[in-house]
Amino acid sequence: MGHERVPSGGGLMDRIRTLLRSTVAGPLFVMLLVAAVVSVTTDRFLLRQNLMNVWLQVSIVAIVAIGATIVILTAQIDLSSGSLAALSSVLLAGLIKKAGLPEWLAMLLIILMGGALGLVNGFFSSYGRIPSFIFTLGTLAVFRGLSFLYTGGTPIFSVSPRLLPIFYGRVIGLPLPFVYVVALYAMAWAYLRYTPGGRGIYAVGGNESAARLSGIKVNRVRTKAFVIAGVASALGGVLLTTRLNSGSPNYGQGLELMAIASSVIGGTSLFGGVGNVVATLFGALTIVIVQNALNLHGVSSAWQQIALGAIIALAVGVDMWRTEISRLAVWGWSRARRAPRRVPTTQREEEHAHSPS
Repeated sequence: MGHERVPSGGGLMDRIRTLLRSTVAGPLFVMLLVAAVVSVTTDRFLLRQNLMNVWLQVSIVAIVAIGATIVILTAQIDLSSGSLAALSSVLLAGLIKKAGLPEWLAMLLIILMGGALGLVNGFFSSYGRIPSFIFTLGTLAVFRGLSFLYTGGTPIFSVSPRLLPIFYGRVIGLPLPFVYVVALYAMAWAYLRYTPGGRGIYAVGGNESAARLSGIKVNRVRTKAFVIAGVASALGGVLLTTRLNSGSPNYGQGLELMAIASSVIGGTSLFGGVGNVVATLFGALTIVIVQNALNLHGVSSAWQQIALGAIIALAVGVDMWRTEISRLAVWGWSRARRAPRRVPTTQREEEHAHSPS
């Protein structure tokens, strides 16, 4: 006779604990919570056109945030992504409208340029041993200055009518930015999870000394991360141009902060070695949903900047206090489970009546 398995409530609880420990569950929960709060405060949030605007806006931030996440995973930082996106935007507009290059060739050249400028950031931040915060702060100013120098401070409008379908087109009913984001995030996730290069990025950020002892070329890995970030920023600049059919040196201002905040809200540790690129997408969605809510409520751009700064500060604080928060949560959970169960008064009286005197 076979043994009957006794159902236990522990299985469900174990699955819940596993879900809560997931690097994706937390950022997903925060995003859904923010979206729920916004949908309650304004009925315009769930309108189809507004949701489409949210997705179109988040696509550029999310793509640039892929590069930011990979750089942060190596315990570095890239502050030049917004300026690089602006430089990519104006150069793409100039190559198409002024030089007469085909759109596909101009885009390819811009993406290669983004990788080359990312290589500059990576080389001097790793082999040159210049702190990445300082060096990319410098290139932030250099790239933005080159953008103004190239255009004379004047945007380049009406670049090409063939650019708009690249951003606003659809494939099997899906907006192209959605396709771009899903494809790029799938590639980034697979690279970080299944390739030696991706595992090397986690190893370098987690413990640089151990990575060196195990034969990983730390400087090469970090340089590669900056190259990926440069390509992602250039793609962001290309999408900015295709979305607005123009190039401007003012594009991408604050984009680097939004990309970094998306990564940190998504659970990537600024100390490196910990993070999930898929969760970065939920972080980007959280930021853009908050911005969209502020727009719907008519909040001025100044207060929106203050809100973005507060979100970044809070996200960094949570990252810094991650261990303490985890310990506090575990302590509260254990106390709740150890608390004695209160027996109702009627039940105690009934037990007392049936007990032998």
